[in-house]
Amino acid sequence: MKFVLRYSPWTIFAIAAVFFLMPLFSTAEFSLSIRRGVYSLEAYESVFLDPEFAASFFYSLIIAVLTIIFGTIIVVPMAYYLRLRLQWLRPVVEIFVMLPMVVPPIVLVFGYLRLFSSSSVLPLADSSAGASILLICGCTTLSLPYLYRTIDTGLQTIDVQTLTDAAGILGARPFATIRLVIFPNILPSVMAGAFLTFAVVMGEFVIASLLTRPAFGTYIQKIGMSKAYEPAALTILSFAITWGALAMMNVMTRFSRRAG
Repeated sequence: MKFVLRYSPWTIFAIAAVFFLMPLFSTAEFSLSIRRGVYSLEAYESVFLDPEFAASFFYSLIIAVLTIIFGTIIVVPMAYYLRLRLQWLRPVVEIFVMLPMVVPPIVLVFGYLRLFSSSSVLPLADSSAGASILLICGCTTLSLPYLYRTIDTGLQTIDVQTLTDAAGILGARPFATIRLVIFPNILPSVMAGAFLTFAVVMGEFVIASLLTRPAFGTYIQKIGMSKAYEPAALTILSFAITWGALAMMNVMTRFSRRAG
């Protein structure tokens, strides 16, 4: 019995690792099997040489950066004032912040298309630039739970009230207090949320597809309809990007704890 209790956590971990890694290993092997009987990087070369790959990747990269900036501008002041003066409102805000994890993205994008169609006062959905703005708004909504949680956790590690009072004594206005005092102290948490947001945006397909935006997710789906080995290579690349972002988030979280 003691033997089972001692080694069962590692056994469970090993089984979970095999369950998780086997499909990934199979996909990676398939992506290298474009030539019969020998492993080759030809599928990856084909992807990297495709001009549409670079265009879609950098488009999603720009959308991710703008989403991070937009989300940070919204969430940092909101989380700051909720913790400083509006503690009673936090449960209500947290419910609304978690809604994107419950409401499907397709519902969100159809709401955008109805609100911002040609028949509305602001027909953003009818232009390329407007659709990109809607994509940024949609990605910000989807990443809101992760961004809010990481920033709120960062605010828990500092004495918001004392820092605000000290900045006020020195003559700092509220905006200056957030920009010069609060934000630098929670920067690792903001960066952790930014990397999570980056992973969300780079993998977004539903909103980008319905808004007909040339995003990385729609490119993967398009290639999957016409080729066999290249989609497997794109899946591995997408997996590497996501886990790279999560690894950076983990580094920033540890740095935040040490700084605290």
